[in-house]
Amino acid sequence: MTVAFLASRRTQYNADAPRVNVVAILILLGSVVIGALLSVLVGNPIPFIIMLPLGGVLMQSPRVAQQWERAVVLRLGRFTGLRGPGLFWVIPFVDTVSSWIDQRTITTSFAAEQTLTADTVPVNVDAVLFWMVHDAQKAALEVQEYAQAVSWAAQTALRDIIGRTELTQLLRGRERIETELQALIDQRSNPWGVTVSSVEMRDVVIPTALQDAMSREAQAAREKAARIILGEAELAIAHSFAEASKEYLNNPTALHLRAMNMLYEGLKEKGAMMIIPSSAVESMGMGGLMGAAALAQQQLTGGQAK
Repeated sequence: MTVAFLASRRTQYNADAPRVNVVAILILLGSVVIGALLSVLVGNPIPFIIMLPLGGVLMQSPRVAQQWERAVVLRLGRFTGLRGPGLFWVIPFVDTVSSWIDQRTITTSFAAEQTLTADTVPVNVDAVLFWMVHDAQKAALEVQEYAQAVSWAAQTALRDIIGRTELTQLLRGRERIETELQALIDQRSNPWGVTVSSVEMRDVVIPTALQDAMSREAQAAREKAARIILGEAELAIAHSFAEASKEYLNNPTALHLRAMNMLYEGLKEKGAMMIIPSSAVESMGMGGLMGAAALAQQQLTGGQAK
């Protein structure tokens, strides 16, 4: 089983990388111009030679942090404070900016591949973590590479949750699992100055053979429910017929009216033929009615033939 992750962006920038700003450029240009003027005035290139490296040193003093950044400043290796956003100054060769902390909401994708559930079913789960740094000092001093640490904490938490959750709960109770996963990751990463906003499970992939078995199980359950509903409907119809038979037993007129209605419904279409059991003819007294209906049908057919 392997676990993979992908961080959407880098959140801790390398302090050694050059970050040129307009104030540093102006200081360098000013030093060059002053050195050139002094060299022209005294007729000696020494002022220019001195001012050029001095400007290179002084241009390291101004630093600019973006609105969402905090700079961690160390003086001779000791933490002195956070700087930013905006322009701030450091002492060259004495102060160093160890890291730049991004305090925006960050998204990290992580996944658990071929992880066994509580009922020993291997699943692949993809999820997205939304988090942010609420304490830049802890993120810089308490953990190395806090972004990677958050990613690994999310992966191990996801595997822990899957390991103690059954497949049915994993498929149907995503909201509960996401809430539990968020609380577990937040508990692990909070000492690093990190707050987890939310966790969203994007996809849960199960083996193909198990998908087929679950599909057949769902189809069988639907067929069972359909048969139960059909049986209940037949039972209700039987009860209705039983009640109707009691009414017809005590009311022969209603029985004859019902027989006439049945004949009308059956013979109102041209060429219709009705097959009625002899027992129904005797019990419902339909002999005379059928004879009259047949005579009327014959007369109607003969008239149309003429």
